[in-house]
Amino acid sequence: MPQKILFVEPSAPGLHIFTKFAIPRLGSLLLATIVQQKGYTCDVVIEDIKPLSLTMLKEFDLVAISTITPTAPRAYAIADKCREANIPTIIGGPHATFCADEALNHTDYVIRGEAEEALTRFLDAISSGRDIRGIPNLSYRHNGVTVHNPMLPCISDLDSLPHPDFRLIRGGMKNILKGTIIPVQTSRGCPYDCTFCSVTAMFGHKYRFFSTNYVIEELLRHNEKPGSFIFFYDDHFTANRKRTYELLEKMLLNNIRMKWSAQVRADVARDKELVKLMKRAGCQTLFIGFESINPESLTNMNKRQTMLEIEHSIQVLQENKIAIHGMFVFGFDEDTPDTCGATIKFARKHNLDSVQFLLLTPFPGTHLYNQFERENRILFRDWGLYDAHHVTFQPKNFSPFDLQLMQIKGHKKFYSRIRLMRHLLTFKLEQSVINIYAHRLNKVWKKINKPYIKLINLINKSKDFKISANIQHIIDLDKENASNEAI
Repeated sequence: MPQKILFVEPSAPGLHIFTKFAIPRLGSLLLATIVQQKGYTCDVVIEDIKPLSLTMLKEFDLVAISTITPTAPRAYAIADKCREANIPTIIGGPHATFCADEALNHTDYVIRGEAEEALTRFLDAISSGRDIRGIPNLSYRHNGVTVHNPMLPCISDLDSLPHPDFRLIRGGMKNILKGTIIPVQTSRGCPYDCTFCSVTAMFGHKYRFFSTNYVIEELLRHNEKPGSFIFFYDDHFTANRKRTYELLEKMLLNNIRMKWSAQVRADVARDKELVKLMKRAGCQTLFIGFESINPESLTNMNKRQTMLEIEHSIQVLQENKIAIHGMFVFGFDEDTPDTCGATIKFARKHNLDSVQFLLLTPFPGTHLYNQFERENRILFRDWGLYDAHHVTFQPKNFSPFDLQLMQIKGHKKFYSRIRLMRHLLTFKLEQSVINIYAHRLNKVWKKINKPYIKLINLINKSKDFKISANIQHIIDLDKENASNEAI
């Protein structure tokens, strides 16, 4: 009967622009808060904040691991190590939801989809010795047969969930430049259904949101902490305009002084008054998935956005002095070297504050993954490469090597020394710091990924042979543990 439960959020193997900005995903933290309120003793380890110690695992009766696709190999390695020590494990999160059979090769149980209700029922059942066959969302193996219990509908009353208790994180929240980035979620789900995104498969098409009072309560918990900065984790912060107005006005009324950022679509700029209100309420940066400036790509990815909307949004946000982090994706079937080159020029011409040029990635649970599986276009199965910074499939109009070079070129050109000098000469300190950081990161990424780059270059150069290859990150927890204990 478990009494002490460790929740683990594994670290991802790759580097990206947010590597140094460790923000916990809220799933593990919220589940730990719920379970703690049920009388269990819980800790949360966010590996990007505090390394996981193997001796730490032995303190607990059950280890619950949450994983997205790029952290899956490490999640499995942790579960395997627990299995060696006879510590039961349960894995959840998006990747385990869509690859439950695979996850069960490493763990005792999997919870698919939203886990708040399912996990508490599971713990109640195993604590009292009851049968687990009726536990919703649960996957397990019984007498060698894999069982997937039926799924519950997504939670309709999000206010029934407690506020996450950040005190459960071992090592506390990571400070960045004397401040702390605090994640806050105000909604779940997305009314859109882009072909490369798994949000709707995980959280549904229906846009569900916490009440305004609930969100204000959460924000007030952090409002007096010096240096606090809020990142709204919503996949689409302004999907419901009426509700967004209400929330922002309440933030002003309650004197919420923290600066914040959020993820939105380009269509946020259709409502200029809303943008002005966002600025007044403390909005500093908006993360926008522009994805592409190629109209054909936008249509076929089901983005439901136009080039005019993209340009209009940049103009309106810059007029209101809201920073823009633009995210673009290379590798759609309609993309060519010319369209990707034009995208890089577009980002530089419009003077975006920061960008990510990402590589199309067939994440399990997406329409894209199913399409590429049917077409036999997936090249690599090491989930650690599925971080949108590695080519993992056979593109239509590029070799894998040339597509990878296009992404590297995009970051090199955007975060160039010339651009850095312009920022310094105009006293734009924040943009200068980002430019230096991103420029260096691009170099470090290439150095770390030399074996991968050599492999896809070999595939590219072969004229007389069809080369089928595999590449995997090596995860040696014993070696890591020895190194951490020596420090």
